[in-house]
Amino acid sequence: MAIQVRPAARFEDVKTMVGPKRPDATVCWCLSYRIPSKQNLALRGPERGEIVKELVRQDPPPGVLAYDGGEVVGWAAVHPRADTSFARNRKIPHLDDLDVWSVWCIRVRPGHRGKGISHHLLKGAVEFARSHGAPAIEGYPVDNQGSHVDLTMAYVGTRSLFERAGFTMAAPTDSVLSGFPRVLMRRDLR
Repeated sequence: MAIQVRPAARFEDVKTMVGPKRPDATVCWCLSYRIPSKQNLALRGPERGEIVKELVRQDPPPGVLAYDGGEVVGWAAVHPRADTSFARNRKIPHLDDLDVWSVWCIRVRPGHRGKGISHHLLKGAVEFARSHGAPAIEGYPVDNQGSHVDLTMAYVGTRSLFERAGFTMAAPTDSVLSGFPRVLMRRDLR
């Protein structure tokens, strides 16, 4: 398996990773942290995909995709924190005034899990942020201390995943997901 991670510049591949099975379904599309809450709650069905299509056309695009050969197998949302709801989130602290980037969603397709693809995605997210001049990158994973994390809530990653990617625990947060505390993990890119 030769996993390649590339910028999320193909809408159809992003759709494969975060879009719904039914076009009229109202699912996340990885927008909940990317756009204002009121807008996120108001969007229905195909409207969500249209927003993502616009984001994919922007520079930088909204994340990175992992490919196994020509098949898309993973997604990581990564963007400047200033362009996300983390810029205003009261439960996730700001450590300083650096223009950090945030990585907030890591997703691997069923049938490809357990093969280390999330590690490739996180490494790719770091390189993507670095290539766009980010001075640091943050993630807000759960600190599950080895306990099982429900698959639907595993998208934020785990503290150990981020530690293996060179991030360090920078601060606790007031956020809890699936019963686990979330921590602020940071990696300096300067």
